[in-house]
Amino acid sequence: MSTPQVEAFLEMMAVERDASPHTLSAYGRDLADAETTLSGGLMRADEAAVEAWYAGLGARGLSAATQARRRSAVRQFYRFALGEGWRRDDPSRRLDAPKQGRSLPKTLSRDEIERLLAAASARDGAAGLRLVALVELAYASGLRVSELLGLRVEAVRRDPAFLIVRGKGGKERLAPLNTSAREAVKAWLVARDAARPEKAPDSPWLFPSSSSKGHLTPRRFAQLLDQSAVDAGVDPARVSPHVLRHAFATHLLEGGADLRVVQTLLGHADIATTQIYTHVAVDRLSQVVRDKHPLARDD
Repeated sequence: MSTPQVEAFLEMMAVERDASPHTLSAYGRDLADAETTLSGGLMRADEAAVEAWYAGLGARGLSAATQARRRSAVRQFYRFALGEGWRRDDPSRRLDAPKQGRSLPKTLSRDEIERLLAAASARDGAAGLRLVALVELAYASGLRVSELLGLRVEAVRRDPAFLIVRGKGGKERLAPLNTSAREAVKAWLVARDAARPEKAPDSPWLFPSSSSKGHLTPRRFAQLLDQSAVDAGVDPARVSPHVLRHAFATHLLEGGADLRVVQTLLGHADIATTQIYTHVAVDRLSQVVRDKHPLARDD
């Protein structure tokens, strides 16, 4: 359920704060939940009602991360309402952020990556070549899924060793491409170009589709990965486009890469975001020692 005030707030977030479609969609759902749950809706709710709504989120089984996002959405909405003169008070002012431990990112082993690629390669025709190119690019470069699927075909026509990627906040960075990723892209380009009807205009996207945006969607990519995971004997719950980015970072650190270099390659503004991968890498290396070192084995 959306109100004119919520629509105005979301429009402000899009225009003035350049919020992504994903953020706008999430905030829209969060505010719709508050609107339908609060007695009198967002515009009439008092402080006690807002605090009771927020306290009930945990009882409904929502994660700490989701609770934190809903708190943020509601607090920002009420600040906007104050600025617009729609309300004279902010009933969300005493909402405390939920305590949440920082979970370690999911990742995959090198063997599991190889099995995913083998499963993708086993697919017939252009669909298999496209999936191999997607997985190779994601794992070789650490691209976010939006960056990967938004690649323009002109960016790879000349077989570059690096891609220039515009990430969050409009910041540009270089993303590396290894030999296998470049070979996979070249094979996909041949199949992609051959599938285009004669005299039809070429799509600007590397991975074109019939979606509203004109290129493959994250949802469809995730579906393709799920099927490859099943074929590869890997739990699909552990596989997603973003997990390939996690694997990129984790395997670099396991190989001895400098943390600052990994930060730059991932496009992280804060190195603290990158540091979480060091815990994953250390845990995996410790497991290797426990499993492989002769003195660490139980007889």
